Amino acid sequence: MRPLQPILRNLLFSPTRIVAVDDQKTWRGIDLYIGALHLAKQIAKTTDRPHVGVMLPTSGLFPMALIAGWMLGRTVVPLNYLLKPEELDYVINDAELDCVVTVTPMIEHFGELPQHVKQIRIDQMKFKGFPPLRRSKRRPDDHVAVLLYTSGTSGKPKGVMLTAGNLADNVEQVLRWVGFSTNDAFLGVLPQFHSFGLTVLTLIPLWVKAKVVYTARFNPRKILDLARTHKPTALIAIPSMYAALLNAKSAQADDFKSFKYVVSGAEPLPESIVQGFKEKFNVTINEGYGLTETSPVANWCRPSEYRRKSVGKPLPDVQEKIVTPDPPHRILDPNEDGEIWIKGPNVMKGYFKLPEQTAAVLDADGWFRTGDMGRFDDDGHLYITGRIKEMLIIGGENVFPREIEEVLDAHPTVAASAVIGVMDESRGETPVAFVELKEGAAFDETSLRSFCRERLAQFKVPRDIRHIEKLPRNPTGKIMRRELKILV
Repeated sequence: MRPLQPILRNLLFSPTRIVAVDDQKTWRGIDLYIGALHLAKQIAKTTDRPHVGVMLPTSGLFPMALIAGWMLGRTVVPLNYLLKPEELDYVINDAELDCVVTVTPMIEHFGELPQHVKQIRIDQMKFKGFPPLRRSKRRPDDHVAVLLYTSGTSGKPKGVMLTAGNLADNVEQVLRWVGFSTNDAFLGVLPQFHSFGLTVLTLIPLWVKAKVVYTARFNPRKILDLARTHKPTALIAIPSMYAALLNAKSAQADDFKSFKYVVSGAEPLPESIVQGFKEKFNVTINEGYGLTETSPVANWCRPSEYRRKSVGKPLPDVQEKIVTPDPPHRILDPNEDGEIWIKGPNVMKGYFKLPEQTAAVLDADGWFRTGDMGRFDDDGHLYITGRIKEMLIIGGENVFPREIEEVLDAHPTVAASAVIGVMDESRGETPVAFVELKEGAAFDETSLRSFCRERLAQFKVPRDIRHIEKLPRNPTGKIMRRELKILV
C-alpha cells in the first residue's frame, strides 16, 4: 500500500538511523519497525473490524500505530483528544470503532472511552524480542488509509476519507515542490490527528528519511530549547504558535538560525507576527493552504517566491480555478475574487456515509468546492480573501457556529442564538455569541458560559456572550449573522 511500502523500506534499510525524537524516547528505524510488528499482532488479536482508532500524543508512537494499522490493511482513524467526551463518542460511533490504540496518560487526562471500545494501551504492552515478520496486506490506491473527522455544517463532524493514493500523491507533490531531503530535520509541534500534522510532520519525514523532533505539548520555551539543541531546518506551525514564540521572553535572535523553511497554515497570519519575526529573528514566514479534504496541502509559498499574504502557487498536479460562488460558476480572471475549486490526485474520496454532502462539494469531473474565497494574481499566486462557509478557525481548529448555537439553544433561558467569529491575534479567530432570551428570562452570562464549557471543547466556548432583544433575520426567518458583525 502506498505510502506504507517506501516507509517500511526506509526503516529496514536504515535500521540504526534516528527517525524521531520525542518527550520520552529516541526512535531508530528498527525501533519503529519492531514496535509496529508487535502492535499489529495485538490489533489483529483485538479486533477484526476494518477501522482502528488511534488516540496518541504527538510522538513517535503515532507513526508506529499508523504503520501497524496499515500492515493489517486497516483504515486508521486518528482521534482528536481535545474534544469533549460526547463529541468524541459521536466520532467513535460514526466511525464504527470497537478498538482504540492509546496510552494510559491519555485516558487519565482526557477521560474514559465508551465501554464497548476495547483499548490497546501501548505503555502496558511488552515489546520482547523480534516478532515474526508480517507480509503487509496488499491494498489498491483507492483504499481508504485514514478517516479524519472535521466539523460539519450541521454541527456533527464529518469523516473525510483519504486514500492511500491521496496521501502518497500529496507527499510526492510537496517533495517535488519544496525538495525536502534526508538532510532536513523537522520540528513536530502540530497534533498528528490533524491532516497537517499527519502528512507534513509524520509521513514526509519518514518518506525522505529525515529526523523529526516531536513534543506532545506546545510550550514556547520547550520549542526554543529543542530548536537550539537539534538545529532543525523546518518548522511548520499555525499563527497562534508563532505569536507565542515571538512573545516568549527567552527567545533570542539566533534561535531560528538553522531553519530553511518556516511555514504557517490553517488560519490567516497577522501582520504583527510577520513583522515581529522579521525584526526579531530575521525570519520570513511563508504561508501555505489546504484542507483536510485535499490531504491537506494544495498551495505552498516557497521561500524564493515570497509574496505577503499569498499562500503560493498550486502544487504539481493540483489544478485550481476561481469561480463565481453561484451557478453557472463562471471562471473568473486574475485579481477577481471568487470561490476556490481544486482538482487533483490529493482530493479526498468523499465523506464517510454522507453521499449527499459528498455530492454537494465534489462534482462529476472531480472538482472540489472548498467554500473558501480567493483570487489569483497575474503570476498565479493564490490569495485567500474570505470564506463562503460560516466555519471559524480557532487556534487551527475548524468550528462551525451551529455547533455552539445548538448548545446555547438548549439552555432553558435561551430562545435563539447566533455565533460569529472575530479576529484574535493569538487564536486567529474567537467566537462571540448573541442570545435572544425567552420571555421573562434573566440574562446570566456566567451561567451560559458554564453551560457551554460543560458541553463543548474549550476552544469552542464563546469568549463573549451578549444579550440582544431580537436577532436580525431575513424574510424567511434565517438569522443574518453578517449584521451582527457591526456590533463587535
